[in-house]
Amino acid sequence: MPNINQQISESNRLPAAAYLLTGCVAIVGSNSLVLGPIAPEVAHAFGSTTSTVMAATAAFGLATATSALLFARHIDRLGAWRVLRASMAVLALALLSSAAATGVVMLSAAQAVAGLATGVALPAIYSNAAAIAPPGRESRTIGAVLTGWTLSLVAGVSLSAVLAQYVQWRAVYAAVAVLAAVAFAILSYSKHPRAVAAESAPMPTEALKIPGVTPLLIVCGAFMSAFYGIYGFLGDHLHNGLGRPLSANGFAALAYGLGFGLAAFLDKFVDRVGPRRTMPIALCAVGAIYLCMALTGAGFVGLLATVFVWGLVNHIAFNALIVRLTAIDPARRGTIMGLNSAVTYLAVFAGTTGFGAVYTSFGFIASAILAAGLTFVSAMVGAFARKGQL
Repeated sequence: MPNINQQISESNRLPAAAYLLTGCVAIVGSNSLVLGPIAPEVAHAFGSTTSTVMAATAAFGLATATSALLFARHIDRLGAWRVLRASMAVLALALLSSAAATGVVMLSAAQAVAGLATGVALPAIYSNAAAIAPPGRESRTIGAVLTGWTLSLVAGVSLSAVLAQYVQWRAVYAAVAVLAAVAFAILSYSKHPRAVAAESAPMPTEALKIPGVTPLLIVCGAFMSAFYGIYGFLGDHLHNGLGRPLSANGFAALAYGLGFGLAAFLDKFVDRVGPRRTMPIALCAVGAIYLCMALTGAGFVGLLATVFVWGLVNHIAFNALIVRLTAIDPARRGTIMGLNSAVTYLAVFAGTTGFGAVYTSFGFIASAILAAGLTFVSAMVGAFARKGQL
């Protein structure tokens, strides 16, 4: 009996490597989200404007999408752990360069290098998470890794404003650089499977021919465009639309992050129900939440509660999507997840650009309705894909 109980206990544990991957996601996510809150301080230091400084974010997003599209396909050939280790080293150097930047051009160049590292780091992380997951616990393992985004939102975004205000904005990038260097050191001294693909890395267009990949990428594009379209302008709506202080943006990020993190406790239900069934249902729920935002957009407390639930359900939908993508072809996970990252970061551009025009012309309610429409479309595509019709 003791041996049986011990085996059951060990089978219920997540692999220790999952927590290392969670930390890597938190580091990558912190750099991805950190510039927004400190942009006014950076602009003041450079004698520039906030909108000009945010060009660094555009450079980061474009470089991330390009890297994911062109280089992530080599993850399977080189080994996901080896690629992750190298990307953490490059990211640490890029963050140090960001901290030392003397102007917008230098900051944008440094963030472009960070984007090149991120474009292969995230697919490598998700590939590793799927590879180390015990059978039947794929959703819980990947869900635990995804909580790194919660850490980046709750800790990274919140603490960045404090460091920028009471120390200096350069300390923010320096602190994340130290964390990236620590991750690189741990990865260097840790032993992980070095399984690599026997065949050469396929072109991304070849991966699109794999059955099931294209419809799930369509789901990703519509889903993430809606997310970034709302998240990108939620802060402006709170500040200028509802007349709330800038600190309210921190509360919104905290509410979303807490919801996203607490959803990790629900990942076991995704394993039980199955990601094929869960994803369309979760996406419909996200669409309904956007409609709720349209109804509660004029009230701060109601909107904050809706944002919390938004984070909760978004985690479930995103988790199910990643589980489905990583399960399609284990031998080509890196290539497939590279396409996923490319679509995601192109959605950053498409979402903020497209929703920017809608938000400026028609306001937050119209943006929320548009987000609901896109998410319902993604749910329909996911449902048809489940039935084998796409």
